[in-house]
Amino acid sequence: MGLKIHKRVTAGQRNMISQTFEDLTKKSPERRLTKGHVRRAGRSQQGSITVRRKGGGAKRRYRIIDFSMKKEGIKGKVDSIEYDPNRSCRIALIKYLDGDKRYVIASAGLKIGDEISSGEDVPLTVGNFLPLKNIPVGTLIYNVQLNKDRGAQIVRAAGTYAQILAKEGDFANIKLPSGEIRKFRIDCKACIGQVGNIEHSSVRIGKAGKSRHLGRRPRVRGVVMNPIDHPLGGGEGRSSGGRHPCSPWGKLERKTRKKKLSDKYIVKRRK
Repeated sequence: MGLKIHKRVTAGQRNMISQTFEDLTKKSPERRLTKGHVRRAGRSQQGSITVRRKGGGAKRRYRIIDFSMKKEGIKGKVDSIEYDPNRSCRIALIKYLDGDKRYVIASAGLKIGDEISSGEDVPLTVGNFLPLKNIPVGTLIYNVQLNKDRGAQIVRAAGTYAQILAKEGDFANIKLPSGEIRKFRIDCKACIGQVGNIEHSSVRIGKAGKSRHLGRRPRVRGVVMNPIDHPLGGGEGRSSGGRHPCSPWGKLERKTRKKKLSDKYIVKRRK
């Protein structure tokens, strides 16, 4: 995958860096593995806005991803590498020996024709899905399960990876992309390697219209609003607010995370 730096022919192309998409297979998505995706634009069932700055955007169909890779013991071959509008990484269409097809998260370096598999005795090759107890210390992993009975929930964004630091009894210490070190049960599974589309972090949107295509609406600072719209608004000349940062309803900005049962698995926090 390459990056394209646009010439400044128009104002919208100033400082724009986009991807060339040369690694993608030129085909339509597998229709059986897609479904309609209705976005609520940040509104609740009553129609009131609960998440601001969302709305609009291009239509998109949801790709059904097999995060748990349940086809254990059956080898699959990469049939295509495709774009997914719902996530930053690429997805791979896997065709198994029994004829079944499924989408999985594509790892860096995965090519058409490569074989991947899931299970306890599969080889330690890129893209294979196996328990943490069978993965050596120091290996880079992605698509990690938090619970062995669920699909993988973390380390799924483009270019991310985690690393196994140590194993102690029934747990493995894993360093996550945020820098946090956390305990995972060794019977949880993970994929070998790193999530593909590494250049995603180098992309520059360049123009406001592209943000609107992604469903992101403009964000206006409180200090430039009128006093009726925000507690930080108003003032003669350019004011910096004059009080602690707060929401439009006067609530002070503070951490809202409360102590969870899963906090006991955190060895070192990211901050």
